Amino acid sequence: MSRLLLAPAALCAWAGSAAQTPPPPAAPTSPAAAPATAPAGTPATADGSAGAAGNRLERVEVSSGPTANSRRRNSTASKIVIEREDLERYGDVVLGDVLRRLPGVTLGGGRPGRGGDIRMRGMGGGATQILIDEERPPPGFAVEELPPDQIERIEIYRAPTAATGTRAIAGTINIVLREPLQKSNHEVRLGVGWDRNEPQVDASWTRNLKWGGPNGDEFVGAVSTNGAVRRFFNNVDSGNRITDTETGQVIEATTQLGTSESQNTSLNGNARLRWRYSDTLNFNLSPSFFLSQNEGSSQYDAVGTRLRDVHGENDARNHNLRLNLSADYRPRPGESFSLRLGTGTSKNTRNSDRRDTLTLDGVTTERVQQDRNSAQENQTSLNGRWSLKTAQEHQWVTGAEAERSQRTQVVDTLVNGAVLPGLVRFGNTLGTRNQRFATFTQDEWSPSRQWAFYAGLRYERIETTVAAAGSLPETRNVSQVTSPLFHILWKPEAFPKDQVRLALTRSYRAPSLNDLAARPSINTTYPDGPNYQTHADRAGNPDLKPELATGVDLSLEHWLPTGGIVSASAFVRDVKNLIRSQVLLETVSWDTAQRWVSRPRNMGSARRMGLEFEFKARMDELWEDAPAELQMMLLRFNFALFKNTVRGLPGSNNRLDQQPKGSLNFGIDHRWKAWGLNFGSGFNANYVPATREQVTETLRRDETARRQFDAYLSWSSGAVRDGVNWRLSMANLTPRDAESRSEGLSTHSVTQHEYLTESWSRNKTFRVISLRADMRF
Repeated sequence: MSRLLLAPAALCAWAGSAAQTPPPPAAPTSPAAAPATAPAGTPATADGSAGAAGNRLERVEVSSGPTANSRRRNSTASKIVIEREDLERYGDVVLGDVLRRLPGVTLGGGRPGRGGDIRMRGMGGGATQILIDEERPPPGFAVEELPPDQIERIEIYRAPTAATGTRAIAGTINIVLREPLQKSNHEVRLGVGWDRNEPQVDASWTRNLKWGGPNGDEFVGAVSTNGAVRRFFNNVDSGNRITDTETGQVIEATTQLGTSESQNTSLNGNARLRWRYSDTLNFNLSPSFFLSQNEGSSQYDAVGTRLRDVHGENDARNHNLRLNLSADYRPRPGESFSLRLGTGTSKNTRNSDRRDTLTLDGVTTERVQQDRNSAQENQTSLNGRWSLKTAQEHQWVTGAEAERSQRTQVVDTLVNGAVLPGLVRFGNTLGTRNQRFATFTQDEWSPSRQWAFYAGLRYERIETTVAAAGSLPETRNVSQVTSPLFHILWKPEAFPKDQVRLALTRSYRAPSLNDLAARPSINTTYPDGPNYQTHADRAGNPDLKPELATGVDLSLEHWLPTGGIVSASAFVRDVKNLIRSQVLLETVSWDTAQRWVSRPRNMGSARRMGLEFEFKARMDELWEDAPAELQMMLLRFNFALFKNTVRGLPGSNNRLDQQPKGSLNFGIDHRWKAWGLNFGSGFNANYVPATREQVTETLRRDETARRQFDAYLSWSSGAVRDGVNWRLSMANLTPRDAESRSEGLSTHSVTQHEYLTESWSRNKTFRVISLRADMRF
C-alpha cells in the first residue's frame, strides 16, 4: 500500500524510516466529541523562531491541545486542519486566498488577490457548507468579510457528519474563531498594501482575559477586533455581437470600455468568555459584530451599432450582530451536556443610480434607473447536545437544533422617476419566514487501534414561507431530508504509517431564498422589448425541491516519520433533483414582448466525481543527509481532477454550473538565519484550467485558465513574543487577464428570426503587495 501511495512522489527516501516509526496514535476521536472552543496547540512560527534544523514538523512540546496533524490523523471523518501558522504564512487579507492553496478548493468569481466564492471540489451554488464555530453564519453575512486575523483554525470535512450537518454535498468548512493566546496577553497587527497602486490599510488586536478564583482562571477569554480600509480599481472591457444565422448579417456589434472604482471600510469583532462556575459546569458568552460599508462608481462608453454613455454610482452597508450563550455540564468523566442559545440581527442596504444615454439611428434617449434595496433579518436558534464515552470505546453524540428567522426586504426600482408597470404586481415589500428543525444521533466505535467505525443519522426539515406581495399569493416551500452516514477508518497493522478511509453518505442542498423568491431582476443591457439568451432576465422558482446526493469517499494516507503526508482521495456524488439555472423564452408580466428568463429549476440528475492528491514533506524527511540549511525547507504539492455529467444535456461539456476541470498547487517554504535575524520565505503557484460549460442545448459559456503566483518574505529579530515580526507578501505577481465568453442561439420574439448572440468580457488583474507587522506581549 505504501508503494502505491508514494508512486507519484518517487523522490521520498525510505532509509531508516522503520527505526523512526512513531508510537501508535491515540484512538480516533469523533469530530463532534471536542467542542469548537477547545484550544489549539501552539504552532511553529513562520519566521523560523521555532527552533533549530533538527526540529520536526510535529514537534514534541508541552501544549494545551492537539496539533493540526493529530486532529487530522485521529479523526474518523476525512478532514484537513489549517492552523494559525498556515493562516499567517502568506499574509492573506481574505479567507478565500488561504483556502485556494488546498487540494480541491477553488474560487468562483473575484479577481486574484481579492478572494471569491469558496468552492470545494469545484462545486458552486451552495454545495459547500460554511460554518462558524460549528454554526451556520448569521443571515446576510459573507464569509469574505471575516479576516484571517480573527480565525484560530479552519477544519475542512470532505464528507458530512450528523453533528456538523448534511447540507454539504461538496463538503464542510468549519471556521473556528480566535481563542485565548497561549503565551502572551496581547497581539497587535498592522498592515499596509497596494492593489494596482490603490491603498489598503488594516489593523487587528487580540487581548487575553483572565481573572477570578484562587488560580485566577475562574473567568477566561479573549477579545479580538479588526478594522480595514481598502480601495479597488477595475476595468470595464466587454462586448456583444448579434448575427442573423440565415443571412449572416451582423445586426448589432457593441464594445464597452471604461473603469470602476470602489472603497470598502469594515470593522469586525468577536469575544470568547468562559465562566468556570464549578468543576462540572461552565458558562460561555460569545458576542460578535461585523460592520462594512462600500461605495463605488463606474463609467463606460459603448461604441458600435449602439452608442451609449453609462455612468453609475452605488453604495452598500452591512450590519451583523450576534450573541451566543452556552452552558456545558459534565456530571461524570466521559459524559457531557451542552445547551446553546443564539440570537442575531442583520441589516443590509444597497442603493444604485445608473444613467444610460443611448444613441441609435441618430436618435438619443436617456434612461435613469434608481434601485433601492434594504433587508432586515432577525434570527434565533437553540441547540442541545448530549455526549457519552463508554468503557467499550463508544462515543455517542445525540442532539437537536431549532432555528427561526424572519426577513423583510423592501425593493424600489424607478425608471425615469416611475415604477415599471410590469413590476407593480410584485409590490415593493417581500416578507419571508424560515423555520428549521434538525435532530441527529451518531456513534463512533474504536474496537481496536486498527479500526474505527462511525454511524450517524440526521433528520432535517426546512420550511420557507414567502408572504403575499402585491397581487402575488403567499407561497410555502418545505424541504425534508433524512441522511444516513457511515465512515470507516482502517490502520493496517503491517503498515503503521498508512491509513484508509471510506465514507458512504447522503447529503443535500436546500434551495436558497434567492432561488425561491419570484421577484424578477431585469437585464440592464436590454431592459425593455425583446432580449437574448446571453442577456436574460433573472427570476426565482418557489416550487424547487432540494437536491439529494448519495456519496462515496475513499482516501489513502501515508504519514512520513515526522509529520509529512502523502494522500490520495476519490469521490463520487450521484445527484437527484439537480438545481440548475435554465434560460427559456417566456411570456412575462413585466414586458409586452416575450423575454428570455433564467430561473433555477430541478433538472433530473447528475454525477459528480473527482480525484485529489496531496504531498507535503520537509526536506529532511526526503533526504536523510540534507545540508543543515535545507532541512527546514517544506515542499507542498497538490492537484485535483473533476468530472461531472448532467443527464439530458448533449455533448462532452454538459458540466455543472461553473465547475472547473481541476486545480493544481505547488509551493516551497523555507526558514533560515542570517545577520542575527530569523527569516522565512516561500512561494505558491496556483493553476485552474480553462472551462467550457454547456448551459442549455443552445447556450455555451467559456472561461480562460486562472494562473496565480504568490510569494512572501518574513523576518524577526528574536522569538515571536520578544519583538516585531515583519512579513512582506506579494500576490498575483504575474497578472493575467481573465476572460469569459458566452454564445447562444436565440429566437427573436417579434421577427421570429434565429440569431447567434455572443458576449464577452475581459477583466484585468493586478499585483497585490502588502507589508504587515505583528507583535505579541
